[in-house]
Amino acid sequence: MDWTIHHAHPWDVTPEAAVAIQRTLAPLVREEPLPQPPRTIAGVDMSVRIDQVQAAVVVLALPTLEIIDQAVWRGPVEFPYVPGLLSFREVPAVLRALAQLRIQPDLIVADAQGRAHPRGLGLACHLGVLLDWPVFGVAKSRLTGTYTEPADVTGAQSPLLRAKAVIGAVLRTKAKTKPVYVSIGHRITLSEAVTLTFACTTRYRLPEPTRQAHLLSKRIAECGDVAG
Repeated sequence: MDWTIHHAHPWDVTPEAAVAIQRTLAPLVREEPLPQPPRTIAGVDMSVRIDQVQAAVVVLALPTLEIIDQAVWRGPVEFPYVPGLLSFREVPAVLRALAQLRIQPDLIVADAQGRAHPRGLGLACHLGVLLDWPVFGVAKSRLTGTYTEPADVTGAQSPLLRAKAVIGAVLRTKAKTKPVYVSIGHRITLSEAVTLTFACTTRYRLPEPTRQAHLLSKRIAECGDVAG
């Protein structure tokens, strides 16, 4: 599957240069409604083990959540671990995994931050701007911002704020479990991202696209069979 890369930049850069790239790309993030109801959604999961980075992508049909395509890519880590700059370690692997798909999904959800990032360019934003594609993030932990804990009932939510501006939403996808943190990546509204997160969540805390991507990544890591 061919993807056009927009606003391409080098990846072999210093952390200082990476921050500068984030500051350049962040204003390019667009929050806008999806052009039409999505029929397919891809979940992306990234992991780093010692000196290897792995990205798994699973494409699901909507609203059935049937798996219709998947891909995994693993290769050497080419950027150091620096908080706030994880996309420089992981996005190159995600792009290579996406290139292996047979089906181009209508949108992508990443196990990552989007706008809820210190410089407004988490992995979901970085990926979305490079692909100029609808992307949002559903993270398992908070990176920045403040919020009021949502009620302990399935479907509860509260805004994630920074300097009184809404940068995301905190969702209780399952009662008696920790919330998840949703923020836009590119070309989607926060309201749509929240609705899709709930629509893609079954009996687990995490939405099925990223949960299935994580399960695929885990299976591949255990058997060691992956294209790189």
